[in-house]
Amino acid sequence: MRGLEALCGNGSVKRRLEAGRGLSHAYLIAGPPGCGKRTLAGLLSQALVCSGEEVPCGGCAHCRKAAAGVHPDILRWGADEADLTVSQVRELRSDAYIRPNEAGRKVYILENTQKMNGSAQNALLKLLEDGPAYAAFLLLSDNAGALLPTVRSRCELLTLSPVSPAEAVDWLLHRFPDVPRERVEEAARRCEGVLGRAVAWLEGGGAALEEVRTASVKLAELLLTGAEGAALEYCVGLERWERDALKDLLDETIQRLREAMSGGENLRRVMALIDHLQRLGEALPYHVG
Repeated sequence: MRGLEALCGNGSVKRRLEAGRGLSHAYLIAGPPGCGKRTLAGLLSQALVCSGEEVPCGGCAHCRKAAAGVHPDILRWGADEADLTVSQVRELRSDAYIRPNEAGRKVYILENTQKMNGSAQNALLKLLEDGPAYAAFLLLSDNAGALLPTVRSRCELLTLSPVSPAEAVDWLLHRFPDVPRERVEEAARRCEGVLGRAVAWLEGGGAALEEVRTASVKLAELLLTGAEGAALEYCVGLERWERDALKDLLDETIQRLREAMSGGENLRRVMALIDHLQRLGEALPYHVG
């Protein structure tokens, strides 16, 4: 498989896909939000519909349409972050038995599959087991363990990992050639290897980035001083924030707390605070206040 240079880092995943064993009919692409799951799904879907000799060739009509996001045989489900229900999976199953419009394969990209309940997963399992030969499925999940073992066993698992700081800097400099290097390096350091976070910070910039920075300093200060009442009062004011901004705030505050660990703060207490904020971050996609 070609074109994997678009995916930063993850050498082991790239080597598996470049080994020339042929493409599977079902992949489970797992990793934290912002790690490149959608990038890899885009490359795989392009390869699955490609009509060239080396896939994806990048030049055939199928590749061009896939790259532009307009191929009629590449369909996305769950992109709005809503849970995939049993009825939706059944609808997907009905659609899968309609032959492709143009390509030899029909590709379904299922996002946020970690939110599917057991009934929906079992309905999907039947499709993975008995679906038409031309149908291919790309399951995207923040946590592969959230899926039933039977579902996981029907997919080839591709686990994406955070990239190194050096890899992050090189990738971000290429993506943001006009951004000062020091700002790119700061984004690479703070994103903890998850490029989606760095991209969000660099694209947000300006007032939004400064608001997150200022709030993270205040929140870290309140947590470290143990002023519970003041911290609670401050957090009430965060109810107006959008979920993505709250995630950035939690990530930035965690970074501040880690910096405080080298400044003589109680190590056990700071680690407990970091663990708590990480669990809050994991709960955000489920609309937990």
